[in-house]
Amino acid sequence: MLYWEIFLAFFIPGILGYGGGPASIPLVENEVVMRYEWMTVQEFSEVLALANSLPGPIATKMAGYIGYEMGGVLGAFVGVFATVAPSLILMIALLGVLMKFKDSPKVKRLTMFVRPVIAILLGLMAWRFFFESYEGIGLLHTILLTVGSYLLIERIKIHPAFVIVGAFVYGGFLL
Repeated sequence: MLYWEIFLAFFIPGILGYGGGPASIPLVENEVVMRYEWMTVQEFSEVLALANSLPGPIATKMAGYIGYEMGGVLGAFVGVFATVAPSLILMIALLGVLMKFKDSPKVKRLTMFVRPVIAILLGLMAWRFFFESYEGIGLLHTILLTVGSYLLIERIKIHPAFVIVGAFVYGGFLL
């Protein structure tokens, strides 16, 4: 039953997460944190940070890690397979249709309407992470880490992996 739950936890976001890994992250969070309660919001945010710092698709790295935590090596395999299965199945089944309508104005319009929804979902997830951080470590540390991360990534152009490692070190020594 556990492996079926792992499969569903990553297959459903894979089907509904139009836009790739970043679009499916809030859906995975809902399954892992809210539905199955395998992790807290804080633990999920740490897994997300780790997945962002490594090369490759975010969703598959998260599925592998969470699947491994819940069900060992087989759980990792099931999680990764469940993440890529929707795309694999649809691409094989609909490749001809996709090639026929890829330049269609209707498809482009659909994409234009879906992108703001993805942005809102990611914004809500960021707000929850900020609020959890505020409750866990206080306003001063939350603002310091948020503003510091923004400045380092956006203004100074330091790679996010280094900023994440720096935040881990900061948290390890000062929190």
